[in-house]
Parts: sequence; C-alpha cells; structure tokens
Amino acid sequence: MSLFGRSDRDAEDRNVAGPEGSGGAPKTAQGEPRPARAPVGAAGGPGGKMANIGKSITIKGDLTGDEDLVIEGNVEGKVLLPNNQLTIGANGKVRADVQGKSVVVVGHVAGNVTATDRVEIQASGTVDGDVRAPKLIIQEGAVLNGGVEMTGKKAAAGAPAPAHPKPSPPTVEARP
Repeated sequence: MSLFGRSDRDAEDRNVAGPEGSGGAPKTAQGEPRPARAPVGAAGGPGGKMANIGKSITIKGDLTGDEDLVIEGNVEGKVLLPNNQLTIGANGKVRADVQGKSVVVVGHVAGNVTATDRVEIQASGTVDGDVRAPKLIIQEGAVLNGGVEMTGKKAAAGAPAPAHPKPSPPTVEARP
C-alpha cells in the first residue's frame, strides 16, 4: 500500500507505456508483461458474464444457461435463460420459444417469448408469436404478430375490504 490509499496495482495501471521510450506492452512493477484487464461490468469481465452467438453460427437444439446471451446468428429449438437477459441482436433469427428474466428483441423471433421481468421489442425487432411478461416495451416501428399476456403480481389473498362500503340505495316512500 502506498501513500494516500493508492495500491501498488494503481501504480502499475499508471505505467501503461512501459519503461521510458520502450513503447512496449504494459509492465508490472517487476518489469514483467501485465495481462490486459477487462473493465468491470464489461462483457466477460468481473460481474458481467455475457455469451455471444455470432452471426455466422447456426444452432439447432435447446439452449440453456446461467449467463446473459446475445444471439446474432440463427437458432432453432428452445432458449431457456430463466435468470438472465437474452438479446436477439439485429442479425439474430430465432425460430424457438424463448424464456428469460429479460428479453430484448432487435432482430426476429418466430416463437413465443416469455419473461419474468420484461420484454422489449426495439424498432427493428419482429416477434411472430405470443408474448408473456409483467412489462412490455414496444418501440415505434416494431412488429408483434401474436397475443400479449401481461402477467402481473397476483393480488394479495385476503386483502382488506374497502374502508367505506358502498352505501345502499335510498328508499323512497310513496305518499297518497
């Protein structure tokens, strides 16, 4: 630990050009090459696990996993990511029922889309199938050909009755 709470790693980060005039890769304090670090929260970096299916990839079968996924290629089958975000990219073509915590459609989905948090269909996105989610965002220009079920939080069982019950209609007496 050095002065003012800066760590030795901070000193290493400032030494990005290596020794004066070398123009080489970043070095550690011991002069060894230091591996590059991904920024925190970036795809693949600490706290930011993200898988990517490239646009030249075609998958036929079921996909399951426990990390966020971006599909830019072609997928046929089922896609199940119940605790993660699924993004169908601009080049993505999915012929499958998809499930995720959050689903963002920028490309094309032919199948039902289910999310426990939200579904977003961006302006260039198309969904040919039913959508089921508590939140649905559809941008202008997006296409949705199917039904929508907005699953919300269930009403609490045994909720208290209203404080003021409806008054009974007034009675009218007829006089001769």
